[in-house]
Amino acid sequence: LYLFISIMEDTGYMARATFLMDKLMHHMGLHGKSFIPLIMGFGCNVPAVMASRTIESRQSRIITVLVTSLMSCSARLPVYILIAGTFFPQHAGLVLFGLYALGVLLAFLMAKLFRRVLFKSEDLPFVMELPPYRIPMARAVGIHMWDKAREYLHKMGSVILVASVIIWALGYYPREEVMARAEEQIAQVEQQSTLSESERSEQIAEIERQAHMEQQEGSYLGRIGQTVQPVLAPLGFDWKLSVALVAGLPAKEVVVSSLSVIYTGNETVDEESDDFAVGSSALSRQMRQEKDPVTGEPLYTPLIAICFLIFVLIYMPCVATVVAVSKELNSGWWGLFVVVYTCVLAWIVAYLARLIGLLII
Repeated sequence: LYLFISIMEDTGYMARATFLMDKLMHHMGLHGKSFIPLIMGFGCNVPAVMASRTIESRQSRIITVLVTSLMSCSARLPVYILIAGTFFPQHAGLVLFGLYALGVLLAFLMAKLFRRVLFKSEDLPFVMELPPYRIPMARAVGIHMWDKAREYLHKMGSVILVASVIIWALGYYPREEVMARAEEQIAQVEQQSTLSESERSEQIAEIERQAHMEQQEGSYLGRIGQTVQPVLAPLGFDWKLSVALVAGLPAKEVVVSSLSVIYTGNETVDEESDDFAVGSSALSRQMRQEKDPVTGEPLYTPLIAICFLIFVLIYMPCVATVVAVSKELNSGWWGLFVVVYTCVLAWIVAYLARLIGLLII
């Protein structure tokens, strides 16, 4: 990402792209220079927030930072692929396109709203000198790329690491009672001489899977998910989806791994190996087959899947992005504002989608 951005900057094309998009950006209450951070947001929201520092107008810079998180970063893509592939196998591509388009539309609307509500005064005019086209120098591109990457790693690496460790600890403990009971059951199965080796292995695997699921439900993270579940119940989310959303706060990829642990008991699926296809297909099958204990109807419908995807698209960006917002705007209040407004907006849009879906159905 930084490599190609550095190349476009050194060739002189970046300035022309911002100039060409200035008219469209003005309809959003922004300047042409806001176009580049928003485009970068499709890769990762953190460098997109950092790229907003090139905007001279503080008002446009703040609005750009506030709406950047509505761009679907690559971290959300595994969640989109899982849910869309599970509930919309014939139209998964259309669902993905709709999510990206919805994010752009919401960014457009929220930028106009922030311009009218938060910054009513006239902004600075857009003035830019267009540099001549040049052939980029490899050394200059390398220096620019490394400077941006080093700053990103220095600022965000520790934040992501600490947040991931905290989420892991909340999902791992407590476990002594559940695992002790599982070990007793495994010992009883191993003592049964009437079972064949394959039957014994299957029963032990099932005991371990049930123990993992029970431990996840009783973990601190599971308790947090059950606490926030009443707030998400109007959207059709149960405690399992609530846990996944809470676990996705440090990084959205964790949503998939959390659902995998809850449903399949497998917490070490390698996304680059053949086991990922097996693990994801098992998770998809479990989610499709999940039944409501009261009515016996499918627990997750395509409508709930759409609401879940919309919520993942909009709700609080990763911790690294929140920290980047606070640092770039020199105020922790802006970071808190991003957290609050995105969560409220996610709930409202997902609830409206559910209402409209129920009326149509």
